[in-house]
Amino acid sequence: MTYLPQIKILVPSAQVSSYTTGSFNLPSQKSAFVTLNQRAIFFGGYVAGRSNIMDYITITTTGNATDFGDLGTARDTANAGSSSTRAVVMGGATDVGPINSMEYVTILTTGNATSFGNLTNTRQIGAGLSNSTRAISSGGQDSSNVQNIIDYITIATTGNATDFGDLTVARNGNSGCASPTRGLINGGSATGDVGSNVIDYVTIATTGNATDFGDLTTFHKTGASCSSSTRGITAGGNDTVNNLNVIEYVTIASTGNGTDFGDLSAAGVSMGGTSGEVRGVFGSNNPGGGRKGRIDYITIATTGNATDFGDLSVTRENTNAAASNCHGGL
Repeated sequence: MTYLPQIKILVPSAQVSSYTTGSFNLPSQKSAFVTLNQRAIFFGGYVAGRSNIMDYITITTTGNATDFGDLGTARDTANAGSSSTRAVVMGGATDVGPINSMEYVTILTTGNATSFGNLTNTRQIGAGLSNSTRAISSGGQDSSNVQNIIDYITIATTGNATDFGDLTVARNGNSGCASPTRGLINGGSATGDVGSNVIDYVTIATTGNATDFGDLTTFHKTGASCSSSTRGITAGGNDTVNNLNVIEYVTIASTGNGTDFGDLSAAGVSMGGTSGEVRGVFGSNNPGGGRKGRIDYITIATTGNATDFGDLSVTRENTNAAASNCHGGL
């Protein structure tokens, strides 16, 4: 009788440990399978009127952005959040004033945006952040009043936003970033003019009012933020008198004040900030007569000055809303 040798078949799952075969190595955790196409999308902006343009870049490369498709409603000064598959742009302003509408796209496709639902009120110049499940839109301004509202949505569904709680201080021109558990809301203006150095935080999976985290190194509004899973970055903004080139960081899991990171390639306000697994990107930099469509990038885990990435497909400003399929909240 002939005996065949036993063959052991290894079937990996998302939680399997690493092992090596004769030809290739399988990674040990789900994060290692994250898309090879790290894509960031920039929504809307202002070009002699509000724009419906959406652009995308591949974060791991450099070069100019490519047209993605069109928003259903032209807008600027919006905010955004995203999962690994879907990005949602929230609020903003049309040529007749602030809006509450939300739209979404599937990040690794191209095409026009689809209606998602509405925020709890109309507002622009708020902060967006997200983890893999929820997106949060906070602060901003309606037609006349600075807001302390925090809303949330479930990204995988469609429908209207739900009240989450309140910021510690009502403000507009703030920016947001997140780890998978905690969201930060950075800076802004409590009066619509003078900038703030306040950092608030929320636990994304819960609801409730924000808690004070610490202070930024500068008082500013209309800056941009991005993050890895551990470090939150805030860049640019306006201190009421000057546009700023300052970049600073905090450790998201702790509380405390910001630390200097480096400088943008030029002072900028009303940028969209988002990130990949290694890099942070800031787009539609508006340095006051310079390259209003410029994109900068940084390496989040280090410190140092930003590097020029390229330009948006159309020169514009106030592209505050940006999202990616691989940011620090995922």
